[in-house]
Amino acid sequence: MKILKFGGKSLSNGEGINKVVSIVADKVNNGEEIAIVVSARGKATDELEEILSVAAKNADYKTLLEEFKKYQQDIYSTVDLSEEFSILDKLFEGVSLIGDYSAKIKDQILSVGELLSAKLLTAILIDKGINAQFADSRIFLKTDSKFGDAQPLEQISKKNVIQYFKENGASVNVVTGFIGSNTNNVTTTLGRNGSNYTASLLANYLNAEELQNYTHVDGIYTANPDLVADAKKIDHLTFTEANELANFGATILHAKTIIPLLEKNIPLRILNTFNHENEGTLITSTSTTGGIKTLSVLENLALVNLEGRGLLGKTGVDARIFKVMGDNDISVSIISQGSSERGIGLVVAESQATKAMIELEKEFENDFYSKDVNKISVTDDVAVISIIGQDLSTFHKPYTALIRNKIVPILFNNTVTGKNVSLVFKKSELNKALNVIHGEIFGVAKKINIAVFGHGLVGGTLINQILESAIAIEKRKDIKLNVFAIANSKSVLLNKDGVTPNWINEIQTNGFSYTIDDIIAYANEHHLENLIAVDNTASTAFVENYISLVENGFDLISSNKVANTLSYGFYKELRKVLTDNQKSYLYETNVGAGLPLIDTIKLLHLSGENITKIKGVFSGTLSYLFNNFSAKDVPFSDILKEAIDNGYTEPDPREDLGGNDVGRKLLILARELDLQNEFEEIAIQNLIPEHLREGNVTDFLNKLKEFDPIYDKIKSEQEPNHVLRYIGELSGDLQNDKGNLEVKLVSVPSDTALGGLKGSDSFFEIYTESYGDRPIVIQGAGAGSAVTARGVFGDILRLSDKG
Repeated sequence: MKILKFGGKSLSNGEGINKVVSIVADKVNNGEEIAIVVSARGKATDELEEILSVAAKNADYKTLLEEFKKYQQDIYSTVDLSEEFSILDKLFEGVSLIGDYSAKIKDQILSVGELLSAKLLTAILIDKGINAQFADSRIFLKTDSKFGDAQPLEQISKKNVIQYFKENGASVNVVTGFIGSNTNNVTTTLGRNGSNYTASLLANYLNAEELQNYTHVDGIYTANPDLVADAKKIDHLTFTEANELANFGATILHAKTIIPLLEKNIPLRILNTFNHENEGTLITSTSTTGGIKTLSVLENLALVNLEGRGLLGKTGVDARIFKVMGDNDISVSIISQGSSERGIGLVVAESQATKAMIELEKEFENDFYSKDVNKISVTDDVAVISIIGQDLSTFHKPYTALIRNKIVPILFNNTVTGKNVSLVFKKSELNKALNVIHGEIFGVAKKINIAVFGHGLVGGTLINQILESAIAIEKRKDIKLNVFAIANSKSVLLNKDGVTPNWINEIQTNGFSYTIDDIIAYANEHHLENLIAVDNTASTAFVENYISLVENGFDLISSNKVANTLSYGFYKELRKVLTDNQKSYLYETNVGAGLPLIDTIKLLHLSGENITKIKGVFSGTLSYLFNNFSAKDVPFSDILKEAIDNGYTEPDPREDLGGNDVGRKLLILARELDLQNEFEEIAIQNLIPEHLREGNVTDFLNKLKEFDPIYDKIKSEQEPNHVLRYIGELSGDLQNDKGNLEVKLVSVPSDTALGGLKGSDSFFEIYTESYGDRPIVIQGAGAGSAVTARGVFGDILRLSDKG
């Protein structure tokens, strides 16, 4: 025999109950021997509780009751439910008159939900030609008299069940879940979700082949799919894991369901009424795989803290605390204890927290006077995430992921078996914490949420590169890149699920003015984890947002050089904020676009290598200018105009020719070596004749010929076989606080590496103590939006891989 249990949503009006009838009919037609256990239909139990509460206040409960009856009767007007409705009428009327009710009366009222459900389903099955029989579990399931949470009397119940099914086994018995009766035949209930317990007891007593629990989901998931979009169905669990899952709040299972099945080694299968083809989750005594199986959540909790320095070393304190909890029927789900200042934290239901605090204050009244107890307090609105199957040997991984996302648990503990870890969080952090842990543990794609500031040439190219590569990166690296914000100085486009390839049009139609706080608030509201802010602007003003972004959980990536070239004081302040918040700041493209220059220098410096000099061509634009001017017998203005026409320069070429950009890049490298130079200390040779440095761009572009005599003279005065190169050079005793920083035009032999530079390549020589006169050379494309964007993209992937 198989026991089929159907939940309330499965039995709801319309599609639900029709699916149930179809499932039962298929099994009967296939010759399977089955018995059915039902919950109350829809939200009947909650609705009855609400009506009970209204009636006890002598308010208008009758309207609610009529709505309840209408739903339960639905289109099945020929099914006689008058007896149950009459019971409710009388009980509610009595409650309304008295203005109160007992636990015994409440059980009688709540039991009607299952009675209605079983009667209705039985009638529908009979109408479909199935030999079904209504089975009131109060006849055979005997319990103690603890109303609201009754415990079955095993021997008599087992005997009754066996006898009942022996006499009625020819029919498909439709059994009321959740309810029983005491030895005086007074109705009792088994506690919320008790229908699962009824089903497992029947499976045990009848030695069933399998218990099939039909719900509204495909099985048990790695996390609640309503909270974690990437949650995956678990094909197989052990009874032990399922029991842990139930104890830590999984509502799909009753905490007592597993034990009767475990005793007889009866498999439990969780199935979806609405997706009958799915094989669900199978729970058995043996496991095919180990490791972490699922994340379970408990909500509506509070943390009661008892702190007392004077309690250190005193015996009996714990016993006093738990006596208070036991005497007041307060269940404690998690205990955390510290010895240094004798603190004990108890996680209890939020509804019981105040009572727990008051009763503990009474118990420890004398200890307050003696100063042994300092404080008893309550932290409301907490939630618990339990990692089922987690042992402490690998716990550092999810914990580190939480800290990286600025989520710090209030406390955590692990079970005696060492295979489950529970963490207590502020409820406001629950959703984000759950997604962070889930992404870290279950190998689903780690979601990286990116805000891109600046969508010009570099920013726009970067966004398109991300969108074009996202699917391949997710398959290859299990990293899901999600651009949730695109902004310029005026407006922002936000989409928590990621922007589309049509983002340019969308930002024009859906963009709106913003402050940085709006983007931070949006990320918090939608629980976005693994946040990265990418600065592709050239804005000094935007850099002022860096600290706020870091303090609110963003890592930083920047092609904007400003932050690293402001005052040394700001440079150090930003690093301190990054360290304090355990965030990263990557800016490989600040100097060499896509070239691995900064990483190389960092690695050398951190390894203790003494870097003695750095020299190179830092600007792709100026590389192009002087490489071509040196190689061709044409005026300087022609080469400059060619560079302008090809888009190699800034709109105002004086920004390139002035040398400040090269100076900033050189300063960034100096600061990577812990030098404290300021920008004003750089000796920069300005390539623009003094009389052309002021005025508007148009006037300047009309006077390019005035460069020619100056640079023809410089070119002609070189030694033979020499060429011109505009370089940055960092030299001096680099072990001191400051180095010598120069940006200058030099003449070098054409047969050297620097002299042989072609096109618009950047070129860097890194001289070190170990390498002597043979420098490390890094050369390649040092400019261009595609190259720079690809370098920024590389930083994003580097950060995504971290941890």
